[in-house]
Amino acid sequence: MGVNFITEVKRTHSCGELTGKDVGKTVVLFGWVHNYRDHGGAVFIDLRDREGLTQVVFEPDSAPAAHQLAGSLRYEYCVGIRGKVVSRGRNVNPNLKTGEIEVKASELAVFNRSETPPFLIEERIDTAEDKRLAYRYLDLRRAPLQKTLITRSKMNAITRSHLVEQGFLELETPFMGKYTPGGARNFLVPSRLNPGKFYALAESPQLYKQLFMVAGYDRYFQIVKCFRDEDLRLDRQPEFTQIDVEMSFVAQDDVFAVVEGLLCRMWKELLGVGLPTPFPRMDFYESMAKYGNDKPDLRFGLEHVELTDLVKQHGGAGMMGDAVAQGGIVKAMVLPADKALSRAETDKLEEYVRGMGAKGLARAKVGEGGEWTQSPLAKTMSSELRAGINQRCGVKAGDLILFQFGPEATVQTVMANLRVHVAKKLKLIPGVGSGGVWKFLWVVDPPLFERDEESKTWVAAHHAFTRPHDADVPYLSSDPGRVKCHRYDVVLNGFEIGGGSIRLHDPKVQSEVFKALGIGEEEARNKFGFLLDALRFGAPPHGGIALGMDRLVMLLTGAESIREVIPFPKTQKGLDLMTGAPGEVDEKQLRDLHIRTTAAPSKA
Repeated sequence: MGVNFITEVKRTHSCGELTGKDVGKTVVLFGWVHNYRDHGGAVFIDLRDREGLTQVVFEPDSAPAAHQLAGSLRYEYCVGIRGKVVSRGRNVNPNLKTGEIEVKASELAVFNRSETPPFLIEERIDTAEDKRLAYRYLDLRRAPLQKTLITRSKMNAITRSHLVEQGFLELETPFMGKYTPGGARNFLVPSRLNPGKFYALAESPQLYKQLFMVAGYDRYFQIVKCFRDEDLRLDRQPEFTQIDVEMSFVAQDDVFAVVEGLLCRMWKELLGVGLPTPFPRMDFYESMAKYGNDKPDLRFGLEHVELTDLVKQHGGAGMMGDAVAQGGIVKAMVLPADKALSRAETDKLEEYVRGMGAKGLARAKVGEGGEWTQSPLAKTMSSELRAGINQRCGVKAGDLILFQFGPEATVQTVMANLRVHVAKKLKLIPGVGSGGVWKFLWVVDPPLFERDEESKTWVAAHHAFTRPHDADVPYLSSDPGRVKCHRYDVVLNGFEIGGGSIRLHDPKVQSEVFKALGIGEEEARNKFGFLLDALRFGAPPHGGIALGMDRLVMLLTGAESIREVIPFPKTQKGLDLMTGAPGEVDEKQLRDLHIRTTAAPSKA
C-alpha cells in the first residue's frame, strides 16, 4: 500500500535546499516536473518549487511501482516523492545549489496532471508579454519572477521591522474617500446607498496621514495600495504600492535619516551592499541646470552647460539669439574627443531629438585654436561668444558640442533624455547588483509653485500643504515664483524612488498660499474643509515621504519594468489579460447603482 502524502507524509525540504551534507537522509519533496529524461532504464526528473531544483531518479529495480508511474510523468505535473539523498559523485552540476546530490525515489504520487503549457517554464523565454500575462499564473512559476517576488516579500518584512524599531505605528487609511481636485485623475466608485454620489479611490493617503499627526500618533507608516487613472508607461500602473511615512515634530533632516536607514538596511540585507550615508544633496535648480530634470543619473558625466546669459551678453548668434530674445534658454553638452561618434551616428541623434519635439540638434566640432568646424553656427556667431562658450564648456580640440535652444521646458526635456541616450550609446552607464554602482541623491528646495502657461496662473508644484521656506513667505503675495519650499525627492540612478515634504501646519501661512493659488476661502473649504478644520486644533509641525515600492523592487532586482515586479499587473492599456478586467456589467447592476452608460455595447 502506497504512502499517503500530505495528510500523513509531510514535506521535509524545499527543492533548493539539499546539499552534500544531507546524503543518507530520507526526504519528502513536493513540486512540479521541470524536466524529464528516460534513459532506457532509470527515469530522471528535475523537481522544481519556488526555492530551486532537485534531480530525482526512479530506478526499476529498487522501486518498480514508482518507476512505472514515473514513466507517465510530463512537464508541469504536480507531484510528491519520497526517497534517499545520494551523492552524484563525479556528475556534480555546479550550476545548481543542489548539484552535489540527487534523490533516489522510493515512492511517487501525482497530485495533478498538466496540459501542455502555452510556453516553457524557463528562466529566459522569448514568448510575447501579452501571452505571458494571459497565463500569468504560469509565468509566475518561472525562477526570475519567483526570485523577484521573494525579494519583494523580504523588502516588506525589512520595512516593517525597521520602522517599528524606529517607533512607527503601522496604521491603515481608507481606500475609498472623497474626491478632491488636483494631482492625478482618480478612479471613481459609485455609492449604491447614496444615489448619484461617488467615492474616489485614494491616489495617496496624504490627507489621512496628516490627520493621524493631528490626532497625536506621532509616527505612522503603511505599505499601501494607491490608485491613479492615468495613461500608463514603463514604470507606471493604475494600482501601485508605496511605503507611506509621516512624522510629527520633525525637520527635513529627520525624515532623511529614517529613509536612509531603511534603504541602507534593504541594500545590506538583500544585496550585501553597504551604502555610504548621508546621501548627497543637490538643489533643485542645480539639478535642472546640470541634468535637465530633478532625477539625475549620477553614474556618468555628460553634464549640461547653461549658455543663456552668454548669448544675452554678446548678442547675435542667429537662431540661438532669437530663441533667447523670445524668452527661451540655451544649453550645451560636450562629447569628448575620445568618445567620438561617427557623422552618421551624430545625424541619428538629430532624428532622436526631433522625435521629442525639438526642431533639430545644432552642433560644433572644436578644431585647433578653438575654431568651430562642421557647424552652421560658426557663420552667425561672434568670435567673442564662441570663445566664451568654449571656455565655459571646457572643450579641447576634437570635442563635439551639442546645442539645444528654445522654450525652457522643451530644451530641458530634450537635453535630459539626450544625455541618457548618448550615455547608453557610449556605454558610459555601469551596471547594478551586488557589485554595481548605486548613486543615491536627495534633490531639495524646489519651487513651491509652477506657472500654468495656459491659464497664466500659479499652481502648486506638489500640493497646497507644502511648507515654504520661512525667508520666502513674504514673496507669497509679491513674487510667488521665487518661493522655495521644504519638498524633497530621493533619487536612485536616474529614477525618483520617493518624494515628500514638510507640511504646512500654520493656518495663517496656509491662507496666504491659497491666495497665491487663486483659491478663495469658499473653494478651499469645499476642497479641503475637513483638513483645514483639523489644522485649527493644535496641529503639530509634521512631514513625511512616500517611497515607490514597485520602483524600488525594479531597481534592486534589475527588472526591466514594474510589470515584472507586480504579481498581476495591467497592460499599458490598463487591461488584465488573464481575468478580462475591466469587463461589462449587466443592466440590473447599473440600475442598482443609479448609473447609465453612454458607451456602445461591446461586440465581444
